[in-house]
Amino acid sequence: MFQSLVFDPELIRRYDTSGPRYTSYPTAVQFHDGFGEAQYRMAAQFTNGRVPPRPLSLYVHIPFCDTLCFYCGCNKVVTKNRARAAPYLERLHREIALQAKLFDRERPVDQLHWGGGTPTFISHNEMCTLMRVIGEHFALRDDDSGEYSIEVDPRETDDDTIAVLRELGFNRLSLGVQDFEPRVQMAVNRLQSERKTLAVMEQARKQGFKSLSVDLIYGLPLQSVASFAQTLDKIIAAQPDRVSVFNYAHLPALFMPQQRIKEEELPSPAEKLEILQMTIERLAQAGYLYIGMDHFAKPDDEMAVAQRDGTLYRNFQGYSTHADCDLIALGITAIGKVGDSYSQNVKTLDEYYERIDAGVLPIFRGVQLDGDDVLRREIITQLICHFELNMSLIERRFSIDFARYFAKELAELSVMESDGLLAVYNQVIRVQPAGRLLIRNICMVFDRYLREGQAQRFSKVI
Repeated sequence: MFQSLVFDPELIRRYDTSGPRYTSYPTAVQFHDGFGEAQYRMAAQFTNGRVPPRPLSLYVHIPFCDTLCFYCGCNKVVTKNRARAAPYLERLHREIALQAKLFDRERPVDQLHWGGGTPTFISHNEMCTLMRVIGEHFALRDDDSGEYSIEVDPRETDDDTIAVLRELGFNRLSLGVQDFEPRVQMAVNRLQSERKTLAVMEQARKQGFKSLSVDLIYGLPLQSVASFAQTLDKIIAAQPDRVSVFNYAHLPALFMPQQRIKEEELPSPAEKLEILQMTIERLAQAGYLYIGMDHFAKPDDEMAVAQRDGTLYRNFQGYSTHADCDLIALGITAIGKVGDSYSQNVKTLDEYYERIDAGVLPIFRGVQLDGDDVLRREIITQLICHFELNMSLIERRFSIDFARYFAKELAELSVMESDGLLAVYNQVIRVQPAGRLLIRNICMVFDRYLREGQAQRFSKVI
């Protein structure tokens, strides 16, 4: 019951507005250039003084892609020239060394993630060298106990690649699929065969990867309930441990590649809801639990277990089972969380090369959280990860009177309570099954920056 949900089309239509995904709070909109390298160094130094010291999480951004997927809003460099990765990786190695000097060596790396772009764009030798450099500067786990994951494009992955990744220490794999329907693939310029994708998954299991995750997107051009059901049935038959089903947000003014998508081919809002409802029902029938924010997992997956145990966390890679880590961001546009601060690296290769060649960290903006930010971040994290908030615990931890501090917020929640999204009793806010798809709306009530009316642009919550 705790990890179940109810699909209520009428509620969804009423609450279907735009809002943050809360991979951070404050969101990246509040990042500013007054936070730079000096502020980041102070934050890092402070974390070294914690007792016991926090473990580390490393995010490594590999921005290169061989082809352009029209739906993509990620930071990437599209090129057929594989040699372009070499100068980037050389600077990345130097950034790793710069970052490592800021953190005590004995702090273990409990979490490692390579994202992109397409991390499997680079050669096997380049992968091995990159992991060797990381290991020379940070204390990587050598017993397979860390959560070491990588995003792979099945079109860029073969049996040898999977073997190399496992030998390097990766134990979790995330595969981009989106949709198996050929017409949809043509419309978004991502031609990827079912045979190739399933072969990569089979080989990953043979190599002993602990967890396989598949990404799908609903709302793409030419999709229908029937066509997406066929893709979903094939994915369910392959039995990945996790499935992420993302809503395609069509924002061509913001993401230029989306201008190549024909708006008249997009499914209507009503059909998108039907696709989502069908997806939820079929995944539930197959035994997957709804974790939240597009994510589903098998009951024995670490993510589902962490949610039941109250240890699930959320960061820029989505949901995480390691809440107690400081996140170090490496590579262009990467975002980190060190202490009570967030920071982001520069977004272009030229800027990145210039900063690294000058021997400085490539941070160009960030934010230092104040006491109210930390308080609201904890509330939003609890709600978005566990669908529950114990107000008494918040009062004790932050020395506040919850009802007085959040009087306006509780008044707004009472409307949601009457709509069946949540229940408030015995000093506990509990999100009901009908409200779990709308968890972003509930979290938005506690967002001070939204309340202050600061101009922001976000995707639709559904």
